[in-house]
Amino acid sequence: MASSTSQQEFDYLFKLLLIGDSGVGKSTLLLSFTSDTFEELSPTIGVDFKIKHVTLGGKKLKLAIWDTAGQERFRTLTSSYYRGAQGIIMVYDVTRRDTFTNLADIWAKEIDLYSTNQDCIKLLVGNKVDKESERVVSKKEGIDFAREYGCLFLECSAKTRVNVEQCFEELVLKILDTPSLLSEGSSGVKKNIFKENPPQNDASTTGCCSS
Repeated sequence: MASSTSQQEFDYLFKLLLIGDSGVGKSTLLLSFTSDTFEELSPTIGVDFKIKHVTLGGKKLKLAIWDTAGQERFRTLTSSYYRGAQGIIMVYDVTRRDTFTNLADIWAKEIDLYSTNQDCIKLLVGNKVDKESERVVSKKEGIDFAREYGCLFLECSAKTRVNVEQCFEELVLKILDTPSLLSEGSSGVKKNIFKENPPQNDASTTGCCSS
């Protein structure tokens, strides 16, 4: 069989990105979705990457899912991975208030700063609902945040797999409903997602040595 037929294995390739504080369960959520298993994982170093083939909305899709490290020291490394993403999943831990407040303080600002698709679909995910007795962030707070920032919203548990598949399915179905993102995800279009940085304003000509 001719190798060129490999192009026909899927209708669209979508780039998805998982972001959020360290320890909220991004890697566990991804593992639960891609391999139907649960593991307690150590924090991601830099960036992890997994491929998942799904059929949704009558289309064969190849999902390239990037799992970014939450620690601040990796921020500059992970910023480039926002480029070209059709879907971004913001994850927080319903048992840790700081991971929720950092959504507005850090992660929503990062999307505004680095995302290159203005129609990019955002999904807010409250993870670890299996620890209901330890919950400190209410579902209503999650809904209100999602409404304010224009996100889809779901609560899930990577451990029990409650709503894990729904998280990715809802995001992908919304992407399929967005024509501008479909053209970007067309399997025939090859794009360099690591574009050159825009030129910096040259401030070196300003006077700095007036006595």
